[in-house]
Amino acid sequence: MHNILVVIPTLNEARGIQPVITRLLEDLPTEASVRLVVMDGGSTDGTVALVEKMAASEPRLQVRPNPKRIQSAAVNLAVRQFGQDAQVLIRCDAHAVYPRGYVRSLVESLQRTGADAVVVPMDSTGDNCVQRAVAWVSDTPLGSGGSAHRGGRKSGFIDHGHHAAFRMASFTRAGGYDESFSHNEDAELDCRQRALGSRIYLDAEIRLGYHPRDTLRGLWRQYFGYGKGRARTVRRHPGSLRPRQLAVPVHLLLSVLCIVLAVWLPWLLVWPALYVAALIGASLMIALRRGSVCGLLAGPAAGVMHAAWASGFVWSFVFLREKQWTPSAASPFWQDSSLPQG
Repeated sequence: MHNILVVIPTLNEARGIQPVITRLLEDLPTEASVRLVVMDGGSTDGTVALVEKMAASEPRLQVRPNPKRIQSAAVNLAVRQFGQDAQVLIRCDAHAVYPRGYVRSLVESLQRTGADAVVVPMDSTGDNCVQRAVAWVSDTPLGSGGSAHRGGRKSGFIDHGHHAAFRMASFTRAGGYDESFSHNEDAELDCRQRALGSRIYLDAEIRLGYHPRDTLRGLWRQYFGYGKGRARTVRRHPGSLRPRQLAVPVHLLLSVLCIVLAVWLPWLLVWPALYVAALIGASLMIALRRGSVCGLLAGPAAGVMHAAWASGFVWSFVFLREKQWTPSAASPFWQDSSLPQG
């Protein structure tokens, strides 16, 4: 694997883009030809100028516009423009914290496991109380439902995880990201990859630091989008829904029903009361374990994540329509003549 394309979608990431690029360019595979492309969705905070300044002394680095702004379109466009000779595609996020030798480790993992894609666990961290609370509860079953790539410690082949590296052949065979997805585009692509015979490997030894949203309002918007995207994925790939995911909207609907019917049957309030008690218990446990009053926000953060995800899921299921995907529908995105050439 001698040609590697690293893509970083950005939108107003001036505060953190320089250390991200610097870290990604450390300890690269010595035998590899690496191109790192920042695909910018219209930043107004000086992100582009910062990257251009770095690129002036770093020939492996380039910055290009992403007219469609969203991350899925950024990766697709980078592959269209720069991926013709690449054997490996690596997707990076501008707000993550990467270990030394990240690119090299991913390439070695692809080679060692024979996987078509490598995904990695995310260890959430934070600077303010809301971020810390979200980070702490995200790494518990209450916050993640046991999702393997949320703080997972066991490597192995799985259905889905946080996207890190692809064999370019697997990415292109599946057709790339669906650019109509603003959220959950990664899980939807993984469904197509697996249907076409690709294998996805979670490498628990390659870990990212991730900064969650720093307000509960921002957290709501994020998880509402996740829920909408997951509902679309389920419609498109019916077999992709997991019990832990179905439990969230079922709980929301059941709680609303219990509250409405409690006018006549007050004992039905036991269900939502137990849930609130679980959130309070989680807050107290995390606050004590972490030795921080910020942990008291863990329960409210989990409640926002659950309610927003479930609301987005139900909304999407009611108001959006999707056709079920079949392997015969795997048309490559680069056949779209509207995409610019490199």
